[in-house]
Amino acid sequence: MTKTELWVCQLATTVPNISGNKWLKLASALRKRSAKQGILSMGGAFSNHLAALAAAGKHYGFPTVGLVRTDKIDLTNPTLAQCLQNGMYLQPVDRSYYRQRHTSEFNQKLINCYPDYLIIPEGGSNEEGAKGVMALPLAQTPAGEASLLCCATASGGTIAGIIQRYPDIRVLGLAVVQDKTLIDKVNACLPINHNFSNWELTKASSAYGKVKAEVVAFCCELKPQISLEPIYTGKALYQLFELLEKKELAAGQRIAFFHTGGLQGLAGLYYRKLISETEYALLAADDNEEACTAV
Repeated sequence: MTKTELWVCQLATTVPNISGNKWLKLASALRKRSAKQGILSMGGAFSNHLAALAAAGKHYGFPTVGLVRTDKIDLTNPTLAQCLQNGMYLQPVDRSYYRQRHTSEFNQKLINCYPDYLIIPEGGSNEEGAKGVMALPLAQTPAGEASLLCCATASGGTIAGIIQRYPDIRVLGLAVVQDKTLIDKVNACLPINHNFSNWELTKASSAYGKVKAEVVAFCCELKPQISLEPIYTGKALYQLFELLEKKELAAGQRIAFFHTGGLQGLAGLYYRKLISETEYALLAADDNEEACTAV
């Protein structure tokens, strides 16, 4: 019987603390930004996207603003503390108002309040962000071209870029959020004049941010080979292994899985006591999000 191959792609980045997919989704905004323009975006209190944007702002020397879905900025939150250290101005936004972020009124108010800032959406996911992901040569594994491309899917921008780059290869988005609008979010990141039929999404097994003990154990077990976290990449890879074990994916495929990073979030999980001190010490040991691996 032909064995299934699984290749994991993890990008090297030139700016510390910017993990692979965030680097790609920010690429268009960094090019589009004028010399005197800052960048504003939004996210949760432990957002990988805000952490990456703040790191980019410090590295390239432009101001950044983060609208944080919270009632109060927690200065002991490791993600927000790192954002502040990197020079990001953080503005708390209560949850009811944050839910209006997709409305024209919300965005017009941001434009009025921050006229000198380029505004990009939560997670960096829009058509421009997806175009940045199109630079990812995911299908080119050391053993040859992959027949199935996979990634964790939460806001839609990463998978949208992969779909466009490889319209003739099957793409599977491993949903890590229980979001009935996720398909619409992916489509919103795709050009409207082209009908892509090469992709599908799984259903998330748990709500976003929920840490399942079996996924943490899975991440710990794989630590000697690869660094994972149980919210995004670890959760998605665990789901992929389940699909293979249940034979819900055909055997004998060459699968390329994109490691989207997010390892900075481990400190936040430990801070919230969602993983133990022992688990955090193991999972965070020798982390290097600039590594490039395909194993």
